[in-house]
Amino acid sequence: MIEEIRITGLGVIDSSTLELGPGLTVITGETGAGKTMVVTALGLLLGGRADSQMVRNESAGARVEGVVATAGLDDFARAVDEAGGTIEDDRVLLARNISTAGRSRAFVGGAAVPASMLADIAEPLVAVHGQSDQHRLLRARTQRHALDRFAGEALATVLGRFRATYDALMTAERELADVVATARERAREADLLRFGLGEIEAVDPQPGEDVELAAEETRLGHSDTLRAAAEQAREALSSDSDAPDALGAVAAARSLLEGVRDHDAEAAELADRVKEVNYLLADVAADVASYASRIDSDPARLAAVSARRAALLSLTRKYGDTVTAVLDWSRESAERLLDLDNTDSRIAELTHQCRTLRAEVADLGAELTALRLAAAAALAAQVTDELTLLAMPHARFEVRVTQQPAPAPEDPIGPGAPVLVGDRWLRFAGHGMDDVELLLAANAGSDPLPLHKGASGGELSRVMLGLEVALAGTGEVPTFVFDEVDAGVGGRAAIEIGRRLAALARSAQVLVVTHLPQVAAFADRHVVVHKSSDGTVTTSGLTVLDDAARERELSRMLAGLDDSETALAHARELLEAAASARG
Repeated sequence: MIEEIRITGLGVIDSSTLELGPGLTVITGETGAGKTMVVTALGLLLGGRADSQMVRNESAGARVEGVVATAGLDDFARAVDEAGGTIEDDRVLLARNISTAGRSRAFVGGAAVPASMLADIAEPLVAVHGQSDQHRLLRARTQRHALDRFAGEALATVLGRFRATYDALMTAERELADVVATARERAREADLLRFGLGEIEAVDPQPGEDVELAAEETRLGHSDTLRAAAEQAREALSSDSDAPDALGAVAAARSLLEGVRDHDAEAAELADRVKEVNYLLADVAADVASYASRIDSDPARLAAVSARRAALLSLTRKYGDTVTAVLDWSRESAERLLDLDNTDSRIAELTHQCRTLRAEVADLGAELTALRLAAAAALAAQVTDELTLLAMPHARFEVRVTQQPAPAPEDPIGPGAPVLVGDRWLRFAGHGMDDVELLLAANAGSDPLPLHKGASGGELSRVMLGLEVALAGTGEVPTFVFDEVDAGVGGRAAIEIGRRLAALARSAQVLVVTHLPQVAAFADRHVVVHKSSDGTVTTSGLTVLDDAARERELSRMLAGLDDSETALAHARELLEAAASARG
């Protein structure tokens, strides 16, 4: 529920605050006082289009704020949290700024968001109806959605299953069409993969083999040099002749230090360290000698290694930078080849899947049709009763549910093909197989016509109100705004509109901008927009009226006079009649 709207620098409004509550709130005022600016401000909070011309003259910019109570609005609260907004005391502040240059900024719970995100978050909170919004009721999608809302949870459950099945069918049919259309390309790809896998299988590379062979080839190519270096190193460490060597020098040093170790602890420590060096040198000398003995020149092995490396290089040029990458390509290509070789069976599998899903679509679509037909009869009867109460006693409202037949298709599982329901081929979409159309016979004896042909502006306003009253129990929208939907009506019809707005307000928050005193008399809260002497609206422009002020405002609306005793008496009579009618 919206608890408060604060407006600054918007149109003719300088600075005003509108406190709202549950029930029916009406806004009245003289022509040009700025009543519609309240609806404009609300539209901005719902993410509507911003325009620099909305900014009040001599204002630096316009700002609209709205305080929304989140109790019972779990989806809204979740969306605010996902947008990074803050909820304090179960309330969220929505805001919209407009600069004189036309730039707009939106905020949700203190977090800056794009206007489109503000619309996604806030728009489900409010249903706005006005003379300029009536065309929405003429859209087929809106009419179908209204019927589905009225049908309730039973239809919503089936519709959810239908949409899931429909999406699965569309996915399967797209894949089937793609597999069939690309069968030739898939065969070519399979041949290329077989060739590559055959080359790899013939060479049979092993993981890391290229690295090992490269090292071996380098070693074999420099065997003479390596052996000569190893033998010279071994001679320097441990000579076979009487030439000086490292082991001899270290042994001499050890002998000298061992001779004096008893005279000084430090000399003893050094003797021990030299002893360790002597052992290490002996081990290294033995290892070098062993290494030198193992190095042989093997031209045949070198040729074999070079040939093997050439074979591996042929693979790495085509299938990967390294043998490991080649093996990865081989594994992935083998899996892909299995898929490609399975084309015929995949086509058969997808064909069976599409047939099964189409049968499910047909069954669920028929179930949707039955639910919509039942709901259509109930909704038509209820709205017809509402129109009777809205001073259209001879009107008959009808909800027509039809399907689009189609000729039997050549390919019953092709994209766009209809489905067989009973003995009829019917077209279908994500919402089912049904077209929903609202019709109105405004007068006795006339045939029902589509709303855009059979209803005047005033009649369409009452149809909208009757629908909303009928749909009020669905609880989908917590707040309704009616912007002069009572235009073009008066007298008893106006009284009945006020009565039905009050009935709608029992289950939702209702905000009405009206020029009819018969409607305003039913308000739980009456707000008047005062125009100041210089033609602007000041900070006190929006005023909640007490009982006495309500009588004066209704008398002004009735007679255009504030102090007419006759008008005041009529105003009191209207208020008493409204109070009695509301019970």
